[in-house]
Amino acid sequence: MGPVSPALPRVWVDGQLVDPHAPSVSAVDHAVTVGDAVFETVKVQDGMPFALTRHHRRLLRSAAGLGLPEPDLDMIRTGIEAVLDGPALDFGRLRYSVTGGLGPLGSDRGGAPLTYIVLAGPQPRPPSSGRVTVVPWVRNERSAVAGLKTTSYAENVVALARAHERGAVEAVFANTRGELCEGTGSNIFVVLGGQVLTPPATSGLLPGITRELVLEWAGEGGIRAWEETLPLRILEEADEVFLTSSTKDVLPVSAVDDRELLPGPVTAALAELFRRNAARDIDP
Repeated sequence: MGPVSPALPRVWVDGQLVDPHAPSVSAVDHAVTVGDAVFETVKVQDGMPFALTRHHRRLLRSAAGLGLPEPDLDMIRTGIEAVLDGPALDFGRLRYSVTGGLGPLGSDRGGAPLTYIVLAGPQPRPPSSGRVTVVPWVRNERSAVAGLKTTSYAENVVALARAHERGAVEAVFANTRGELCEGTGSNIFVVLGGQVLTPPATSGLLPGITRELVLEWAGEGGIRAWEETLPLRILEEADEVFLTSSTKDVLPVSAVDDRELLPGPVTAALAELFRRNAARDIDP
């Protein structure tokens, strides 16, 4: 493989580093034809992936929920080592995917071996805060893939494009019951009277790793945080709103559509708590 620009991701497929511009996955891989794959996105800080054990656990849950054979974590670890070898990423994104492998052109699986894909590259640091917009589409909390991190992301692409057209960094979904659910690639929290609330998994959201850690760590700062079913209109009443994701950590929301918000003290305290704990333990 020839030299690769540092702006391009390093790519590893089924045991080999490959040119990111060259063909490396079959056109009849089931991920290509029908989106039959699971994946994880991991923050890389100073060359080290964050919370990798938790991401591996979620990958296994997603694969089981999709009906895929159990992925080989040793294979994935080999790929991660390969793409992170070399000059350390100051701040980046690691993404690893496991697909259903070669398959027919329809939704049936062919029973082929799984395909393993690992990528790593630089990632822009998140802004200090951002606007969000509520989109007219909904998450289906009764979907066969609710709560699974699959590569079937077309609705997220459409929703995020809508958000960017409106000057927002993220789109927010309700579910079919009109409850607050999640963003396209983030979880959402609201602060009311100093208490921190976030929708439960039963809303149809994907339980994020950063969300999980915020709920676990909040008590260390004397902050009450828990899951609760929330109406979408809570966004019109909340004192503070923030997002969590693997590459955004704890991101204050500065506006929900036309409602301006000031990043508040509870969000700031949680962001600092998350920063300190993450700096102390790369794999909490």
